[in-house]
Amino acid sequence: MTSDSGPVSAANTRVNGERLWDSLMEMAEIGPGVAGGNNRQTLTDADAEGRRLFQSWCEAAGMTMALDRMGNMFMRLEGADPDADPVMIGSHLDTQPTGGRFDGVLGVLAGLEVVRTIRDMGVTPRRPIVVVNWTNEEGARFAPAMLASGVFAGIHTEDYANSRVDAAGKRFGDELDRIGWRGDEPVGGRPIHAMFEYHIEQGPILEAEGREIGVVTHGQGLWWLEVTLTGKDAHTGSTPMAMRVNAGLGMARIIEAVHRIAMDHQPAAVGAVGQANVWPNSRNVIPGKAVFTVDFRSPDLGKLNAMRARLEEEAATIAGDLGLGISIEPVGHFDPVTFDPKLVEVVRGAAERLGYSHMDIVSGAGHDACWINRVAPTVMIMCPCVDGLSHNEAEEITPEWASAGADVLLNAVLEVAGSAD
Repeated sequence: MTSDSGPVSAANTRVNGERLWDSLMEMAEIGPGVAGGNNRQTLTDADAEGRRLFQSWCEAAGMTMALDRMGNMFMRLEGADPDADPVMIGSHLDTQPTGGRFDGVLGVLAGLEVVRTIRDMGVTPRRPIVVVNWTNEEGARFAPAMLASGVFAGIHTEDYANSRVDAAGKRFGDELDRIGWRGDEPVGGRPIHAMFEYHIEQGPILEAEGREIGVVTHGQGLWWLEVTLTGKDAHTGSTPMAMRVNAGLGMARIIEAVHRIAMDHQPAAVGAVGQANVWPNSRNVIPGKAVFTVDFRSPDLGKLNAMRARLEEEAATIAGDLGLGISIEPVGHFDPVTFDPKLVEVVRGAAERLGYSHMDIVSGAGHDACWINRVAPTVMIMCPCVDGLSHNEAEEITPEWASAGADVLLNAVLEVAGSAD
């Protein structure tokens, strides 16, 4: 996608990297973790405080706020043509319980920095620019992930989103009202000319390849399958081995099968079990129940569905051999994503003009952009993260990496937003 009137600025336009980094560090003071990261889970008091700080920064940069019924924040810099569909930049401010300082927040505050830099330049792009904070991207407190962007894109209904509950039984809708961040604007239907999301890679490829910029061409599809095994609680010491109906053993064998299935579908396929519980979870009781979630991902829809089908077949056989009851419920899914090829070219061109090393990459994680891609042309930009570590308080990037991606974001947005002349 090219601009309506060509690039607004010279190819060497750069953000204020020090200002961006200072903003990241100041936001990280809200909802601090116990080990240097963040615990700013969605719809908590810390989330509300982070939203207020972001709002104040945006308004100081000449932006106005709109708020929809899911709490999505839309911060708008007016363009020379206020009737033109805006260019959107967005990600999320919420974190995992033991999250890092950059996952999500980098994309939001880099969007703010793009606007600040445009204002510093004294430039008015033709199209408005809207920086958005999507509610509940992480899904750590209220499943599923990317909840509010999913409502925006028509994947979920508002009633469904409002009815989600956390581990304490608190409803999403009630907590959104409690922290005071539910707006009046209907969810979805906003015109979008193009959307950009800038994010840390959350994987090791860019750092290992020595590249500063990831040009994201695709996003992996995902199946989350919740498996419930039902056996019989029994004493670990007095129950003969041949008479046990051990749900824990069944879970172990299925976890091994998940790994084997993913390995058999290489390349470009992954699978693991990251959440697992057994009952009654006592040292001397054979588990009578196990519930765990299988996570399969691939950018190839055929592989993704084949892994699910094979797991369901093999898990049923394992359960049958052990005398276990079994149910498998899909609890999360999205098809692989192909980001807008013209926007991909814009991002690649910006990286080349700026002299940054870059490579095409597939996003291994789900992002709000994956849903918005269904309703508007969308693309992602990534920067490296140390050792590929994310969803961890030790998550780290360098100021130089943060600035490089923001520079590419700035130049790409200016090109797509067009000149006022």
